[in-house]
Amino acid sequence: MPEISKMKKPDVKVVILGDMNVGKTSLLHRYTERKFRDAISTIGGAFYLKQWGPYNISIWDTAGREQFHGLGSMYCRGAAAIILTYDVTNWQSLAELEERFLSLTDTANHDCIYAIVGNKADLTDPQAQRTVAPDGPADGPADGPADGPADGPADGPGEGPVDGLADGPTGGPADDGERRTEPPVPVPVPARPPPPASPGGGSPLPKQVGRDEAAALYGRILRYKGLEEKSSLPADRMCFETSAKTGYNVDVLFETLFELVLPSILRKRNENQQSPTVDLEDYREASGKRRGCC
Repeated sequence: MPEISKMKKPDVKVVILGDMNVGKTSLLHRYTERKFRDAISTIGGAFYLKQWGPYNISIWDTAGREQFHGLGSMYCRGAAAIILTYDVTNWQSLAELEERFLSLTDTANHDCIYAIVGNKADLTDPQAQRTVAPDGPADGPADGPADGPADGPADGPGEGPVDGLADGPTGGPADDGERRTEPPVPVPVPARPPPPASPGGGSPLPKQVGRDEAAALYGRILRYKGLEEKSSLPADRMCFETSAKTGYNVDVLFETLFELVLPSILRKRNENQQSPTVDLEDYREASGKRRGCC
């Protein structure tokens, strides 16, 4: 076990929320490990530390099961960005984001950024079925800011080392956000049938959630947070469709968010430099010297 003094401290927190079986863990594995894994359901939560250039970004993978629902608000505490994930072939998974998961974001930072992500695009979109081949690590920020979701795979998927993994809560950043007390007011959602099986095993499945429906949810989230759409990031930049299986748009998603949370990172580092700190090791050594008997 590494010494605490040598562990890297996260500069900012990103949290992935969504119902079970929408592919949250697979998205994270695709980005951090450059491969697809049929992951088992997450128990509680898992913490990954991503070194992105000179910055350390913690990415929290959370459980979608209802028995772990209460832990979500703890994982969202102090988050600078939250990825709300649904399955493009399952309408109910989009409805669950508003009905079950939106209220968990009340503990996030007041300036938290929200992304709406429709995963499993390879099941409905032939363009998303092309596997993105690994192209070497992406150890730092891109040369310019990301422009939002693209229509095809990222030009060069990349990945830096995964520096840490811990199961369950590890404390996380301090809660410097604002907690809202009023519950969300979900908009009635018409019931839709479950997605049918893929005919012949390879034909695309019917798409149950379109981009316009994801954009409408994004607008309702902004209103729930008391934010004006005109002064917020536009829906066409914050709504993505991805495939953890092929890598389609996965790099675009994470790199876009990392670019957008840079102001939060720089502000936090500036606050830490201005606040007085105490080196515990120096304090212990000084205390030990004072305890001498003569």
